[in-house]
Amino acid sequence: MFECYEDVEKFLGKRITQLRSQNNMSARDLSLSIGQSAAYINNIENNNSLPSLKGIYYVCEFFKIPLSDFFDDSVECPGALTELVAECKGLDREALQGLLTVVRNMKK
Repeated sequence: MFECYEDVEKFLGKRITQLRSQNNMSARDLSLSIGQSAAYINNIENNNSLPSLKGIYYVCEFFKIPLSDFFDDSVECPGALTELVAECKGLDREALQGLLTVVRNMKK
């Protein structure tokens, strides 16, 4: 996934930008919401600094996504996926099978 340090740096900035944009949130608002200085997220997104693992954890916690989905670039909308999975947990087998059929048809 990452071949060098620069790949990690770019990914982190892009991923946080993506999450923010999907939630219509400014970099400043996200920074303050996770208890950081106003410029914290902006610096990460502009590849001027890297977040600590704790910082990434706080971003994930804020958006209610697991760390694994944050780092999985095949998951375009991790917040929506997490919410969908949570909603599916209450469904019975038949309903899950029906939903699976719908999803498979959507991917065609």
